Formats: sequence, structure tokens, C-alpha cells
Amino acid sequence: MLSGGDVAAKREEIRAYFHATLDRYEQLFEMLHGDEAYFRKPISLRHPLIFYLGHTATFFANKLLLAGLITERINPRLESMFAVGVDEMSWDDLNTAHYDWPSVDEVRIYRNTIRSTVDRLISEVPLTLPIGWDNPWWTILMGIEHERIHLETSSVLIRQHALEYVKPHPAWEPCRKSGPAPQNQLIHVPAGVVSLGKSKADPVYGWDNEYGRHIAEVAAFQAGKYLVSNQEFLAFVEANGYGMESCWEEEGRAWQRHTCAGYPTFWIRHGSEWRLRLMTEEIPMPWDWPVEVNYHEAKAFCNWKAAATGQPFRLPTEDEWYRLYDVAGLSEIPHTEPAAANIHLDYSASSHPVNEFPQGEFYDVAGNVWQWTETPIYPFEGFDIHPHYDDFTTPTFDGRHNLMKGGSWISCGNESLKSARYAFRRHFFQHTGFRYVVADAPAVQQDSHYETDKLLSEYAEFHYGDEYFGVPNFPKALAELAIAAMGDKPAHKALDLGCASGRATFELARHFDDVTGIDFSARFIGQGVQLAGQGVLRYTLTDEGDLVFYKERTLTGLGLDAVKHKVRFYQGDACNLKTLFSGFDLILAANLIDRLYDPAKLLSTIHTRLNLGGLLMIASPYTWLEEHTKKEAWIGGFKRDGESFSTLDGLKEILGNHFKLIQGPQEVPFVIRETRRKFQHTLSEMTMWERIA
Repeated sequence: MLSGGDVAAKREEIRAYFHATLDRYEQLFEMLHGDEAYFRKPISLRHPLIFYLGHTATFFANKLLLAGLITERINPRLESMFAVGVDEMSWDDLNTAHYDWPSVDEVRIYRNTIRSTVDRLISEVPLTLPIGWDNPWWTILMGIEHERIHLETSSVLIRQHALEYVKPHPAWEPCRKSGPAPQNQLIHVPAGVVSLGKSKADPVYGWDNEYGRHIAEVAAFQAGKYLVSNQEFLAFVEANGYGMESCWEEEGRAWQRHTCAGYPTFWIRHGSEWRLRLMTEEIPMPWDWPVEVNYHEAKAFCNWKAAATGQPFRLPTEDEWYRLYDVAGLSEIPHTEPAAANIHLDYSASSHPVNEFPQGEFYDVAGNVWQWTETPIYPFEGFDIHPHYDDFTTPTFDGRHNLMKGGSWISCGNESLKSARYAFRRHFFQHTGFRYVVADAPAVQQDSHYETDKLLSEYAEFHYGDEYFGVPNFPKALAELAIAAMGDKPAHKALDLGCASGRATFELARHFDDVTGIDFSARFIGQGVQLAGQGVLRYTLTDEGDLVFYKERTLTGLGLDAVKHKVRFYQGDACNLKTLFSGFDLILAANLIDRLYDPAKLLSTIHTRLNLGGLLMIASPYTWLEEHTKKEAWIGGFKRDGESFSTLDGLKEILGNHFKLIQGPQEVPFVIRETRRKFQHTLSEMTMWERIA
């Protein structure tokens, strides 16, 4: 909790939470048998466990330094070695790097130093309540919650370790209950609305991806009463589901072929019998426990079941999981008493039967094992990045990390909250199973893409981003000049020719009934299309060198959402437009003519696309370059008959038969941001022409 009225009590609450978290995490490593267990990789795609013992401690040091709570490193060597490398690689990667790992004792001594340092800070750092996003105490809480995440991920690695490297521990006793698996059945879930996202004023700590806003209407669907049990999944295994090409998505089939998987990774076959691997032992298969698989296996099972039944079986979306949460009547799980779910380590250090914890008509909507969804993680509207952990979520906005919901038996702290959003690569093994749904509606995928191409990102910022040095937004300024010049002229159709990312196209739609944006680059107009279709544009901006930060712009935030239905974008060559692009009351050509291979061809025919009395607005810095326009095609910027011949002279010469100049020339400035400290300042000359013939 971030709030409270007693500062001294809050210090002690955080201190107790901190020490309990570190105690429990270190206790996890007491299951390792001998020092060699720390240095042998449980799986090839992850570091050995010595890394994870040191990683959570160095996280504290690195983040406290960023927050200014400490002024120098505690152990630079360890804090560099243990800083990065947590996310599992692609399943076909092989990390052969050699690390000169420190000894177990050295890491334990280092952890004790970190523990003492943080304990001292908890006593000394000034504390005001509530603890806000920008408060240094937020970073202390970040370190604690980060440790709790690794309580879970490290337990999975221990479960994947060879049995010779682990040993039982009284604090980590698994469940010993098992019986016949229940017959799963589908339960109707009515349509409803889900509202997700936390505000910065929320009284409980959260990670960056939880903040923002997302509202969705969820169509009615059916969902399995239980998580899929080992027994239910056995039918897929016995039907040779792992060998059926038709059951697997392309990525999943590639994973299956590479690993030669024929059944779940924690299943062990002994002759005709099956056993299940837990953290420190193998047990006879508990058929009524939830099966634990990666996304590919869960998806293949659903595809197999859909083919066998003719019904649209699939995994739930994140939104559908929240509908399940609501119809099950769940609320946040209290920390003061055992949960009505297998979560928080309140019961055992393993799964329990799928029919043990009822939640409304369903079982295990929260708890027991995480549940895969169809939804790759994406940012909510208003997503922001905490400056002390700028890569917590952003590397997962790649379409390859799917959300898991509900938490598992070991999920503690933030992981156990309704608002928690954790995503892993689809081949990843966690304490994760799944529940299927039957739904006529397709699984809607939210966009998670951040434009990273430098030029496209610069143009996204140029069109939709911040103003710099007091220079107004250029496309918006041009649109406002055009609208003012229209006066009471008809304003049915406008053309934004060379629209680039499309800001002027949207701005013109404030005044015109129908606006067309055309650009030669499909990559540029893709940004306008994305805004018109999804209402949001995300991109990275270079800070310095390889450092970037992330930006988001919405049509709503720009005051343009109400006009998006009047906007259409097309790819086209300005010098060779299709005949259908005609009958316009205004044509805007911004920063275009000096980038055309034949500007005279456009200018000599453009009157045919404009209604009589319509306006042509041209803006250009006249930056003639032979890489864009051969010199013989320039319409100005050269000597003719020994005298200077400007581009304005050329415009008058070409347009004079059909247009009269009614406004300008007028300089309109613009600024393009390249890095935090490098900007391009340019003056574009605007002229306004009225078609008279």
C-alpha cells in the first residue's frame, strides 16, 4: 500500500515486507544441492542459478543509484555481471558465452550488504505519504516487487534442474492431494464491458504496463469450468497431437520440430506410466492437477479440440479473462488470511486439483497456475515508462510475448493482483496452464508496435509530437492558413498531396467534408492509417546514441477523433495521379515540389483536379537536390539568361495560365527533432493560388 497516515508505521511495514521478501527468496535457493547446482544451467537458454541469486540484489543497487538514494556502486563487477540477461532467448538461440561467475559465498556476502544498505535507507530516507510514482521510495518498492517476480521465475528453473542438484525442503512442501479428474464443461459468460488500467493515484504499487486506460465490449462466450487438467490433456497426447501438423501454428510447429516435444515438459514417461516433475521430486501423475504447458502447446490443444468438435475453441483474450473475473464475483485477494485460491504460497509449493477452489461457477479463475491468453502484451492508452526501469515492459511490445493471467501457487505481491500484467515468450515455461473458451468472435489483437525506424519516428514527432523552440506544429499551421483562406468558399473535398504522416490531412478535416491524403511512401501514410483506424500512434525517439525513449500520441489527445471518419489515405505518385483524384476545393502540397522527379508535370496539370475558384497551397523550402530531381527538371534555383531565376518565378510561370497568386509568399518555420540535442530548423515558403481558368 502506498498510502497511510502514520509515517513511522509505514516505514516498519515496508521494512517487514522487504526482509520477508528477501528471506523467502533466499530460502528458495536452499533447495539447491551443493555449490555445483548454482553453476550448471538448468536449461541452455537461461543463465545458471548463481545469476538469479545475484541479479535481484544488483537490481536494488542499480536502481537506488538511479534514484539518487546511493551515490556510488557497492560492487561494480557484480552489478555489471548480474544486471541483464533475464529474458529467455528464442528457443533456437544458443548462448555459449563464458562468465567468470563469483563464488556462492561471495554472492551471499554481497546480498547481505545490499540488505543492510536498503534497511538503512528505509530508516533514513525522508518519507511522505502517499508514495507517488516520482518518489524515491517508489524505487525501493520496485526492488522488493522485482524480487518477488524472481521468486517465481527462479522456482521454475529449479524445477527444470537435474534432480541430483536439488533436495527437498520443509518450507517448500508440495500438495499431496489427488483424485479422479473432473469432467470439464462449458459455462456461458454473458456479454459485458471491461474497464482496465490503473491511475497514478491508485493506492497499490504497480508496474508501468498496468497504468493507462482500456475499455472494451466483450461479446458473449463460453468458458471451461475448470483449467485443463493433466487428464484432459492426455487425450491430445494419446491422439498424437504433437505430431499433427494441422494443430500447430507456424511458430509453434517450428518450436515442436526443434525440441522434438511429444508431451508436456514436466511430464516424465516411465514405461506405460506417467510421472510429474515438481521442484525437488517426481511424483505419480496427479491427473486432476492442471496441465502446465507453453502457449504453443495450449494453442495446439485448442486447435485440435476445435477440429474434433467443430466448435470454435481457442484461448481467452485478456479482456475475456477479466469478464471471467467479474462474473465469478472475485475481488482482490486479502493478504491477512489464507486466500480462497491456490496463490501466495498459502497452501503448498505446487499445484492443487482443478476442482478444489470454486470461484463463482468456475474454478481457479485466479490461482493454481497462470493461464495463457491469446493476447500479446500491448500498452494501454496513456502508457508511461518509469525512468528508473525503462525496459521493464517495452522490450515485450514485439508481438511475441503473450499475456498470462491469474497468478500461480507461488505468485506473491503484485503478481497476485487483478491488475497484474505479465507476458512471456510463447515457448516459455512457467507454472502456467490454460482454460479454453468457445467464442464466435475472433480474438481481437491490440496493437503493440512502436515505430523504431529513425526517419519514420522523426516524422511521427514532426507531425504529432511536441513543439520545440516555440515553433508551432507545421502541418497544423498550414492547415489553419488554408482554412482561413477558404473563407466562405465551398469546402466539400480537400487533397493533402505529399501528406507524409498525415497530420494536415486530419487538421483539414476540421473544415472539409472529405479529405484525401496521398503520399508516395506507404510507410509514411501507414502512420495516418494507423491513427485513423486505431486512434493511437507509438514510436521511439533517439535520446543519444543507442538510448531511446517511447512516445504515444492519440487522435483523442490531439482533438481529432471526431474527424477521423472524413479522412482517407492512399499511396500514389504526385506526378502521375489517377483520374479519380479530382473535384477538390483545396489542394495542399507541403514540402513536396522539391522532392518530385518532374515537378513541372504536376504543376502544369494540377488545375484539372481543382474546382474553379478552388485554392492551391504550396509550401516548400526549395531545397533542390539532384538525388531527388535532375537539374534539368528544377523549376527554379538557377541562373537563366544570366539572371537569378527563383522557384517562385518558376511557380508564377507554370501556374500563371490557370491561377492567380492571392496570398504570400510567406515564410512558415518548422523544426524536425533528430536527437535530444540536435534539431533541424527550416523555413518553408508558402504561396496561395486561386484557380481562375
